[in-house]
Amino acid sequence: MLKNIVLERPLAVLDLETTGTDVKVDRIVEVSVLKLSPGGESDLRTRRVNPGVPIPPEATAVHGISDDDVADMPSFRAIAPGLARHLDGCDLAGFNILRYDLRLLAAEYARVNVPFPMVGRKVVDACHIFHQRERRDLAAAYKFYCGLEHEGAHGAEADVLATLAVLDAQVSRYDDLPTTVDGLHEYCTDPNALDLGGMFGKREEGEIIFIKGKYKGRTLDDVARTKPDYLEWMLQVDYFEDTKQIASEALRRAS
Repeated sequence: MLKNIVLERPLAVLDLETTGTDVKVDRIVEVSVLKLSPGGESDLRTRRVNPGVPIPPEATAVHGISDDDVADMPSFRAIAPGLARHLDGCDLAGFNILRYDLRLLAAEYARVNVPFPMVGRKVVDACHIFHQRERRDLAAAYKFYCGLEHEGAHGAEADVLATLAVLDAQVSRYDDLPTTVDGLHEYCTDPNALDLGGMFGKREEGEIIFIKGKYKGRTLDDVARTKPDYLEWMLQVDYFEDTKQIASEALRRAS
C-alpha cells in the first residue's frame, strides 16, 4: 500500500469520528486503524463506540453516525485496553493527528485510567506537511482564484484590494455560495452562535447554552449559579467583547 515511505517499525494510520471538535470534552464514536508492517502486511480495523453522551445532530451530519447506530456498541472503557495493545510498538500517522486525534484519544485514555504511552513513538501528520508545503495565505489565494501575483503582500492597502478580489472570485467560482453578506456570514460562522467566538448558542426554548468548551451543553444561567468563578475568569481573558457581555449579564442575573 505504501510506495514511497520506508518503514522501520509498524505504522498505524489513525482516524477518529467524534461527538464534536473539543478535544477535552468530546467523545469518540468511531475509531479506524490501518496498521502497516515493515514487511508489507496491512491490517485495517474499524470499531464504533458508544460515547455515553448524545451525539449532536451537527456531528451526525458530518460523519453519519447517530445515537441509534452506537446504542449497542461497547464503551471506550471496554475497548481501551485492546486498542492500546493493538497500537503498542507502532508509530502513528493521521491527518491533523497532532492537533486533534491524538489529543482527544489521550483525553479518552486518561478518563478511563488506562495507560497510553507516547514515549518513543514517532508521529507523522499529513495535515502539517500539507500546510507547510502548500501555502494557505492571501498571496496563495490571490494566485489561485485570480491568477495573479500579489504585489505588495502585507501592505494593508494591497491586502484589502486582494482580499476583495478573492472574495468576489470565490462567489463566482462556487455556484452554491450565497451572494449576500448575510448569507456569507452564515456560511463562515456557526449559525447557532450568539457571539463572534462561538461560545454561546440558544436552545429552541430560548435558553442560552455553552456550545463549546468545558461546560458545553450546560445552560449559561446554571453555570452562572454554580460556577460563577468560571464566568469571572472569562471576563479577564482574551474573549471577544460580545462573549464577555453575555457572560457578564448572566452573572448579574445570578447575583
